[in-house]
Amino acid sequence: MSRRTPPALALGLTAALALAGCSSASSASSSSSSSTSGSSSNSSTNPSGNTPRLKVSGGYMPRPVGDLAAGFLVVTNSGGAADKLTSVISDISDDITIHSTENQKMRKVKSFDIPAGGQLNLARGGNHIMFMGLKQQPKQGQKVGIELRFEKADPIKVELPVKEINYNPAQR
Repeated sequence: MSRRTPPALALGLTAALALAGCSSASSASSSSSSSTSGSSSNSSTNPSGNTPRLKVSGGYMPRPVGDLAAGFLVVTNSGGAADKLTSVISDISDDITIHSTENQKMRKVKSFDIPAGGQLNLARGGNHIMFMGLKQQPKQGQKVGIELRFEKADPIKVELPVKEINYNPAQR
């Protein structure tokens, strides 16, 4: 008789193994590019035009596995100054970090660069937001509120819709 591993268990084990590869290196910055427009926005009030003008779009959270979850989104900066994503807060977890992924290895970073006139793309298989020790288990179809914090711009509140566990907009 052969036994099959349920998909959720297999994904949970994969997530746990991936987290084991995360180091706690404390400094790195990263940026990437995509062509998505935004819906949540924020900017500082410097009349000189040398300020970041940030919009957030495409955000989602795959349904969590165990007490772990990841968040993905795009931050577009149409302003004349670069900024940095420095942290994320949410009622769903007290342990939220931002991670870079290079050569299939994740590591915690202090910030991500958001270039003037450019984008920060947090996407599956790449840089992302990591939620650990979830206080509740959001279900597919629900929304998780987060607040993005930046070096220069004011915080931006975003609602991440919870999608199916294997959701990937790049494959749609």
